[in-house]
Amino acid sequence: MRDRPSWDQYFLEMARVVARRSTCLRRHVGALLVRDKRILTTGYNGAPAHLPHCEDVGCLRDELGIPSGQRQELCRALHAEQNAIIQAALHGVTTRGSVLYCTTQPCITCAKMLINAGVDRVVYEGDYPDQLSLDMLRHANVPLVRIPPSGEPADEP
Repeated sequence: MRDRPSWDQYFLEMARVVARRSTCLRRHVGALLVRDKRILTTGYNGAPAHLPHCEDVGCLRDELGIPSGQRQELCRALHAEQNAIIQAALHGVTTRGSVLYCTTQPCITCAKMLINAGVDRVVYEGDYPDQLSLDMLRHANVPLVRIPPSGEPADEP
């Protein structure tokens, strides 16, 4: 019998491919918004359209010594989740009732955007140092599913 991936594994694998487009020097993140097993939009972390990328001009966060998970506003890039939501808005695609698949746990800013965008469920792979985002998503009754990278033990988010 072949090793057929579950839908969650399938879409997370696609998110890993999307992450390869990232231009961030610190972390490559990919995201998909999916509804009814159909991809609505994708996003990866990088500078806004038509602006220089961090891989070309350097990382402001590194220059300022800002740790991961803090002061997200001091960054040239948009997060992958933000770009996926923005792509939906640009193309007139509703995100209500969708599922976010992301290579990394959303930060608090993305969590708030996902809640207001009507995302029903979040499936992610890697951790991010932001407990408040998990708490807020739970409080909004948005189920969280962490599927760790292969070889890493599963845990409850």
